[in-house]
Amino acid sequence: MTLRALLPAGLVALLLACGDDDAPRSGTARMAERLTALAGEAARENIYANDVRAAALRREVEAAGGDDAPFTLRAELAEELLYAGESEEAAALFRGVMDEIDERGMRLPAEVRDRLELQLALAWLRVGEQQNCLEHHTVDSCLLPIRGGGVHVEREGSEEALAVLGARLTRDAKDWTSLWLYNVAAMTLGRWPDEVPEAWLVPEQAFASEVDIGRFEDRAREAGLDVVGLAGGVVTEDLDGDGLLDLLVSSWGLEDPLRFLRNTGDGRWEDATAAAGLDGLTGGLNMVHADPDNDGDADVLVLRGAWVERGGGHPNSLLRNDGRARFDDATEELGLLSFHPTQTAAWGDYDDDGRLDLFIGNETGPHETHPCELFRNGDDGRFEDVAAASGLALTGYVKGAGWGDYDNDGDLDLYVSRIDGGNHLMRNDGPGLGGWVFRDVADRAGVREPKRSFPTWWFDVDNDGWLDLFVAGFRYGQTGWLAKDYLGRKNAGEKSRLYRNARDGTFEDVSAEAGLERVLPAMGANFGDLDNDGRLDMYLATGEPDYAALFPNRAFRNDRGRRFQDVTTAAGMGHVQKGHGVAFADLDDDGDQDVYAVMGGAYSGDVFTNVLFENPGHGHRWITLHLEGREANRAAIGARVRVRIAEPDGERDVHVVVGTGGSFGSSSLRQEIGLGDATRVVELEVRWPGSGRVQTWTDLPLDAALRVVEGEDAVRVAEPDG
Repeated sequence: MTLRALLPAGLVALLLACGDDDAPRSGTARMAERLTALAGEAARENIYANDVRAAALRREVEAAGGDDAPFTLRAELAEELLYAGESEEAAALFRGVMDEIDERGMRLPAEVRDRLELQLALAWLRVGEQQNCLEHHTVDSCLLPIRGGGVHVEREGSEEALAVLGARLTRDAKDWTSLWLYNVAAMTLGRWPDEVPEAWLVPEQAFASEVDIGRFEDRAREAGLDVVGLAGGVVTEDLDGDGLLDLLVSSWGLEDPLRFLRNTGDGRWEDATAAAGLDGLTGGLNMVHADPDNDGDADVLVLRGAWVERGGGHPNSLLRNDGRARFDDATEELGLLSFHPTQTAAWGDYDDDGRLDLFIGNETGPHETHPCELFRNGDDGRFEDVAAASGLALTGYVKGAGWGDYDNDGDLDLYVSRIDGGNHLMRNDGPGLGGWVFRDVADRAGVREPKRSFPTWWFDVDNDGWLDLFVAGFRYGQTGWLAKDYLGRKNAGEKSRLYRNARDGTFEDVSAEAGLERVLPAMGANFGDLDNDGRLDMYLATGEPDYAALFPNRAFRNDRGRRFQDVTTAAGMGHVQKGHGVAFADLDDDGDQDVYAVMGGAYSGDVFTNVLFENPGHGHRWITLHLEGREANRAAIGARVRVRIAEPDGERDVHVVVGTGGSFGSSSLRQEIGLGDATRVVELEVRWPGSGRVQTWTDLPLDAALRVVEGEDAVRVAEPDG
């Protein structure tokens, strides 16, 4: 065995990138070299590098006789072609293989025939998506239930898929995956619900919204934000200091570029990637931003390597911002360079020293162990991994993480979700011998489930000043269970959890009464205020790598802190393509929050167009706060904000915590707070993290953007950074 074979892929890439050249290079150049080397290295093992794998299989098939090659090899090629985006060729190959099997009277195991047939149907469905939703994209494309401009003009793909799925349902009307896909295909042809047999129908009422929240139109194309790519992350923030919200978006392929989209101030965004110094920096399934150096601008952490498992030891990137959206990769310089598969991280000042620390949740799979990391931000601006000493070197298939002071004792605790077992609630017990100590209290607190989890976050659902917890359930192969869930049938799908804080260190599972005990296979997700009523809503971007995962993203409205109402169809936000990074932000500066979502799957051919759902407005009042810490970290991450408002029916409080939101997608750090029917702001209270200072202000203006600085008595109108 060679030395190369004994080394982890990440270390091989690092050695390859270093070479013999000792000339000084920027951190960005060094990282770009590592990523280029990794892209070549990973393609051989990465099951998602389907274009590379398909090319290799095509050569094998040709060498084995082309059409005379073994049908197993041709079927394998068909599957890789499907995943690589060559859908029509894949469909032809699947059909040819199946016809040959029939002609030769071959008896195959039922599961083999079933898989070939389902993959044929999926290939045709993907043909329809590519020809219509991608090549002839409209604002109605891929929004369930599909109607209007979403109905396909090029019909062959869905017609062929419908025939295959109908044959499957004729044999087995309880093939729930085929039943769901049949309904989707019928929608794309304008035949749903009237022409779907009753026994196979997912009826209209299954998609009905509980209230009408207004239509959120997809404006990505006209805004210049219709980026096409794979699964990825999004950051919304004023990255260049001009007072306007920009976007940074990623696509997870190791050859896919990061894209900086600069807000031009006229309702459009322009691609300024090269000017931002991002050329050569690629990949990133998720991103999360903060201001770890307290210089007043947002830096961005790019997370890589998730899901790949063996060979997923990819480096993350900390992109340091000069305040004008010119970035350099400072990962190695600041002590953050490591090689672990991850897509989740959370910034927070766990030791209350005024500097943001960083938890990274790594994925330990069946072949490799990758402990989680806790990087403490030191006096010199460099980071040190103290996870082992603090009790946070957790090992598991970690998919989500979030800091939050759930017990209101003034320090940050940490919730960690896993896809391979119970979750962790790590209570911050403060300094001990050798450093800060965290203890897992998930069992005592009652928040260990769901056993298979993905995105998670803390938020105050009922505005009582105590943080509640949402955890999305997730597992592979949920299409059939989701169909049964829509039909109101019992199913084995992994349900989500909403935990209400009982204020005594424990939580009550209120998922059922809150309307969230459903199959909601979310990957990307975030929360915000869709209707500016002062209560936090959520948008869940659903999916999984499987091409059968054509189920809608879901929008839920918070009804007075008691339950969450499904408003997906009314809002027009039920996108069936795979959803990942989600951000809530007032991108058009009109006082309400829009939603940007990165769409696209894992396989190299499963690309789609990102969406921008523009808020239609609801006539409610609002206030936007730009908070700036002095003793606290400058971005004020972790600050507790209470706004007391007077409404015609009396006074009430609105509570928010400064942060980027959920664990997959990074919303702006400016706090865009809906105030319902407020007639005035009675009081604003801010509890600053780290310093513990509590400040209050009274009689602030409505419908205004304000800058709030720790220690200053006056609140100023927010202006661009100088």
